[in-house]
Amino acid sequence: MNTSDTLDKDRPPSGPDTTEGLDPTGPVNDLEKQNPETAPNPNLVGWDEPESEDTSNPKDWSTSQKWIHVGILSSVTFLTPLASSMFAPGVPQVMNDFRATSNLLSTSVVSVFVLGFAFGPPVLAPLSEMYGRIPIYNTCNQTFLVFTILSAEAKNMGMLVAVKFLTGVFGVAVIACGSGPIADMMSPEQRGGAMAVWAVGPILGPVIGPVAGGFLVIAKGWRWVFWVISILSGIIAIIAALFLRETYAPVLLERKAKKLRKETGNPDLQSNLTSELTGKQLFAHSIIRPTKMVVRSPIISLMCVYTAVTYGLLYILFTTFTFVFEDAGVGTIIGLLFVGIFSDRALKKVIAIEKATRPENRLVLHIIVPAALSIPVGLFTYGWSTDKHVHWIVPEIGTAVVGFGMISLVMCIRTFCATAANAVLRSLLGALLPLCGLNMYDVIGLGCGNSLLAFVALALAPVPWFFRFYGERIRTNLK
Repeated sequence: MNTSDTLDKDRPPSGPDTTEGLDPTGPVNDLEKQNPETAPNPNLVGWDEPESEDTSNPKDWSTSQKWIHVGILSSVTFLTPLASSMFAPGVPQVMNDFRATSNLLSTSVVSVFVLGFAFGPPVLAPLSEMYGRIPIYNTCNQTFLVFTILSAEAKNMGMLVAVKFLTGVFGVAVIACGSGPIADMMSPEQRGGAMAVWAVGPILGPVIGPVAGGFLVIAKGWRWVFWVISILSGIIAIIAALFLRETYAPVLLERKAKKLRKETGNPDLQSNLTSELTGKQLFAHSIIRPTKMVVRSPIISLMCVYTAVTYGLLYILFTTFTFVFEDAGVGTIIGLLFVGIFSDRALKKVIAIEKATRPENRLVLHIIVPAALSIPVGLFTYGWSTDKHVHWIVPEIGTAVVGFGMISLVMCIRTFCATAANAVLRSLLGALLPLCGLNMYDVIGLGCGNSLLAFVALALAPVPWFFRFYGERIRTNLK
């Protein structure tokens, strides 16, 4: 099972740095003579001992350096959803300029960006494991900039849809792989707060985008939305290229081993995290692994379905009214603070008592219980208050409650179960469900439509509760 809390356990332990002062031609030491079967391999390169003094180990970076990295990653993730939601107010202008009339096309020109999110992770995630996080981030940041510029220069609707899809594919890199550097740098009891900061970007993007885009479209036209995104992404891409450092341990230790091979003349030195697979095998394994995890693990599959459905419900709401963006955003920001504070605090108490941590500890009951119930309650409130034309403050409260519940659950599940398959399913439903959202509301109304969504959310509410209590038993029985 691949979780951010168990990431370090999945890696081979780093032994002492046996390369310092190594004489490749010297005699074996006394330990090897006494018990050659249990002697450490002197050719395996790990972190220096004590590890707390090895500044090349991301876990031993200074606190400020770690949080600077998290802040930059959050800034990059802010741009991608901003680019999608900021463009939404300009759709009528685009349809008029390109003389298009299809309602399906007007919705898909926005959702195709999110659809690109589903196709990026299966390729970008394994590439980041082969070559490291930074090459993938920098390449995707630059490519995102290029396709954003092409969006501004689109000559017809077909070109705009195609380019926006590719922009989504490359823009999802940090969203898909951003939890990896957090696990690389942060101890388990710090990851909840770091994940909350990292997730601020994807939350603020949909909140700020429609408002800023509305003013910009009126003042300058829809093309200037992409020009502003291009300017911002160019600035952030430069900052990322200058200040982000590699965090992936296998890549860092392989660089260390390469350097030591050159310095010592010992060709047998290698990282203690080196995979026996070839590059082609590793890439294929990394692509297949998320699918196998979903198919073979009921925990992974149900959690992925749950987060995917919640994302789909949120994007259906985004198709109704502009204020949904604003008020759901208020609720999600509150939810981020809620999870960031209480998740790490609860995990520290568990570690103090049990002297260890389990993935299920991230499913904190006083977070997942109110969060899971908040979604159907908020949907019922929003749907029927708008259907019956109740005072505007009531549906606003409803959307805020929905946003609070969704982000709280998504954050807990991400730290519990971070897989590329999760991002794929989430993006697919986020892109495809809104295509039928407006038609559903037209047929059965806002009250019944949102009640239907609320019953779906209510049916799925027991999923995280169940795995909080029985997840460890299921995991151990599957091994």
